[in-house]
Amino acid sequence: MSASLKGSNSSKFQVSEFILMGLPGIHSWQHWLSLPLAILYLSAIGANILILITICQDPALQQPMYSFLGILSVVDMGLATTIMPKILAIFWFDAKVISLPECFAQIYAIHCFVGMESGIFLCMAFDRYIAICHPLRYPSIVTKALILRATVLMVLRNGLLSLPMPVLAAQRNYCSRNEIEHCLCSNLGVTSLACDDRRPNSICQLVLAWLGMGSDLGLIILSYILILRSVLKLNSAEAASKALSTCSSHLILILFFYTVVVVISVTHLAETKVPLVPVLLNVLHNIIPPSLNPMVYALRTKELRAGFQKVFCLSLEKKTRHQRPSP
Repeated sequence: MSASLKGSNSSKFQVSEFILMGLPGIHSWQHWLSLPLAILYLSAIGANILILITICQDPALQQPMYSFLGILSVVDMGLATTIMPKILAIFWFDAKVISLPECFAQIYAIHCFVGMESGIFLCMAFDRYIAICHPLRYPSIVTKALILRATVLMVLRNGLLSLPMPVLAAQRNYCSRNEIEHCLCSNLGVTSLACDDRRPNSICQLVLAWLGMGSDLGLIILSYILILRSVLKLNSAEAASKALSTCSSHLILILFFYTVVVVISVTHLAETKVPLVPVLLNVLHNIIPPSLNPMVYALRTKELRAGFQKVFCLSLEKKTRHQRPSP
């Protein structure tokens, strides 16, 4: 085994590094997947940067809904950057070795960013609820101060909720195997190598998932039940359609995000005989939403499309002005 082992005072051995083997069952040709993954990563970074620039430069987009979208873009870029550079390094340069501190830090960052994405979806659902159910009070409730407080609260909540998982994982005794059949450090994948009892880690992850994303999902469902009830009371079908259309982009992203979370959880619990499935789903869940979110909003939000056009026109105008010879 290529493990690097070091002795401890208790005559046991503790591995000093893990080896990320990549996608299980397809090690020999997994590098061919690097191109689509790299394209997804670059599109995620590029599209989210474009959204941030557009929101900052277009006065028409200085609204709470787009502020939350800008925060979501920052979280998406953080999530994608947490995993993709290492995955591409594994596929391109066979850089499979990762130190224990780096691995535990990646576990923390992944859970933190995924939790923050869930939290931002909840904030966006609350924003739509107030806008549709209490439109006259919307400007006085959803203020810049509220957005700042909600953002700080989400960062603190997920920063603290994500802390026990890498801490517990670091306390396990890794005395023999150090090869992880994954291309990123997942909590369950890492602790499956432990020589001692890993049940505290599994229970902790389940409890924290229900406390964080479970409560978020429950409140999001409640928000949309109230929104639907309010919309059904409208006398005008056109007004109802317009109200629901403002929620469509958000609903698409929520359905995708939480559906994949549930599928990943079920495949892990079922201990499928095809380990590639949960591993690949785990990777895709961390890279597809960051690239999908901007596209869905760009395709379904007229104001954002208009903002893109303004940014591109302004960029072309500046370029033409610089190229024009001075008299």
